[in-house]
Amino acid sequence: MKLPFSIALRFLKSSPGQTLLIALGIGIGVSVQIFIGSLIQGLQLDLVDTTIGSQPQITLSSTADDALIDGYDTILTDLKANQADVLHVSAVADGPALFTKDTENYSILVRGLMFDASEGIYKVEQNLVDGTMPKANGEVLIGRDLQDDTGLQIGDSIDVLAGSGDMNTLTISGVFDLKVSNLNRSWVLATVATAQDLFGYDDKVTGIEMQVTDVFAADTIAAAIADGVAADISVENWKDQNAALLSGLNGQSVSSLMIQVFVLVSVLLGIASVLAITVVQKSRQIGILKAMGIQDKTASRIFLLQGLMLGVIGAIAGVALGLGLAYAFTKFALNPDGTPVVALFIDPAFIALSAGIAVVVSALAAMIPARKSSRLNPIEVIRNG
Repeated sequence: MKLPFSIALRFLKSSPGQTLLIALGIGIGVSVQIFIGSLIQGLQLDLVDTTIGSQPQITLSSTADDALIDGYDTILTDLKANQADVLHVSAVADGPALFTKDTENYSILVRGLMFDASEGIYKVEQNLVDGTMPKANGEVLIGRDLQDDTGLQIGDSIDVLAGSGDMNTLTISGVFDLKVSNLNRSWVLATVATAQDLFGYDDKVTGIEMQVTDVFAADTIAAAIADGVAADISVENWKDQNAALLSGLNGQSVSSLMIQVFVLVSVLLGIASVLAITVVQKSRQIGILKAMGIQDKTASRIFLLQGLMLGVIGAIAGVALGLGLAYAFTKFALNPDGTPVVALFIDPAFIALSAGIAVVVSALAAMIPARKSSRLNPIEVIRNG
């Protein structure tokens, strides 16, 4: 193996321009793979985080006449104990309500949350812009848009008309901004106990919401949860409710895969054609080496090792170039607030796979000229040389 390696290295050094061109072609192919793959993975993660990252990915609701879940504490305990894929889980008590401010009527959705448990889903405390989280019964948070519309301030009280027809007084303890105008204008957040008292739910809730460790396995996890709950509880997941989004994400993955396959094919053909020309260029030297006793297998290994070395050099250059392109993209493609349009996502496993595939493809491409070199007749080569 030492002899063919030395000869392969000498052949590469004898044509530095050609060697650089092949390595550059492999490097560009690898860089395109890494750049496109990282870009689409980052875009997918950003889309998922934007659309469902701050929403429940699985929701339990009741199909009973009163649409309420009884014994939710037991369900929460079972989910935490038996579902390792469940990341955050919280009970909610929702209900519509009305209040009047300066002769204007405002329709709101009062949401009773278990704030500690639901922080991983909605990040309410993280998005609290003023005031404090509700602690006492009757304290609520309002959205920034609702505050702008009504002029309400922290400490103000509002008389809320619930669905039961009773009037209840709620006190504003803080203001949140979930970055969604519709939610900021319509949601009023309270503790579960406050919402239960407001709507007369007793010790029941309207739903149980959760996020999971793998968002793309939400349907499978939801099916497992459905097998362990009562028949009057419906289990829904984001994949069934967002078919268009899921289709778009799948389409992105397929397009990324197709681009990478075509890049690999072009790299393979490029290496094979250039090394085939090298066989012709070096045919006299190969013929002399064969006449000196080098076997056909050794001659073949020369070009296989050439392809392998070119693949390694090109893969290293491609990884560096691909990461550089991805980093540059996040610095020049910016939103108005200065954040990247698509956040940089570095997946070491994907980068290693791309580099490994380039090396393997380079070695496979070298098999064509390797076979050609093994068939050279040294007498004819030297005679016609």
